[in-house]
Amino acid sequence: MFRRTLSMLFIAVFLLQAIAIASPPKVLAPPMTVAPPAIGAEAAVVMVARTRQVLFGQNQNTVMYPASTTKMMTLLLALERGNLDSVVTVSSRAAACEESSLGLRPGDQITLRELLFGMIIVSGNDAAEAVAEHIAGSVPAFVRLMNARAETMGLKNTHFSNPHGLPDPVNHYSTAYDLAQIAATGMQNPMFARMVSTADYTVSFINRGPLKVSTTNKLLRTYEGANGVKTGYTEAAGDCLVAGAKRRDVQLIAVVLNDDDRWTDVPKMLDYGFQQTIYNQ
Repeated sequence: MFRRTLSMLFIAVFLLQAIAIASPPKVLAPPMTVAPPAIGAEAAVVMVARTRQVLFGQNQNTVMYPASTTKMMTLLLALERGNLDSVVTVSSRAAACEESSLGLRPGDQITLRELLFGMIIVSGNDAAEAVAEHIAGSVPAFVRLMNARAETMGLKNTHFSNPHGLPDPVNHYSTAYDLAQIAATGMQNPMFARMVSTADYTVSFINRGPLKVSTTNKLLRTYEGANGVKTGYTEAAGDCLVAGAKRRDVQLIAVVLNDDDRWTDVPKMLDYGFQQTIYNQ
């Protein structure tokens, strides 16, 4: 009986060894690699907001016109220096500011909170000037604050001459990398993050009826996890976009400057960024 049991044991061990030789252990495949996106932007970058790690760059340090992405700095400064419940009285100069507009009228009264929502959602140049005058007393004084803040952030290739982004061929410029830095800093401020992620809002005035506004950032409605931050366009700058998106606690910032296909290029860039982070670990 003992010999029979021992023989069966030897046979079982032999069979197990044979199976192991015939079926070698599976080798885990390396993480899937994805080619960097092919895009048409003149300058672009994808950055991890928390660490400031650059995942993709294309002429990211080339000096460009930032257009209305400038308003990210205007919003950040206003939140850092202003009282959201303070009342802004809109000047004739601010109300007359050209191009994109919130539709402000001279003498309008509105809280800073409501003005900032309107400014960032519809990209109102009139609102940006009203914010600047309210915070610093004048547009030139506010611009000095903008440049001082840029300096504290270490932005070596950025300079502002206005709070809204209308082109100045000499004194108003930035880069894709610097704009991503501004956005990443701004997203650390809860009110900044809330405002730039709002798609629809009703702006309340003190002296007249409310105004319904909708975002210029299409990705807030179409891209999974999109949560900001700012569009931009002038003839000189072309189509610009600073976009934010968050998945599994990874916040990305993507920037394109002078890109005719910004609404298709930026999703590709964000997909690539998430592939390099949460989906490729």
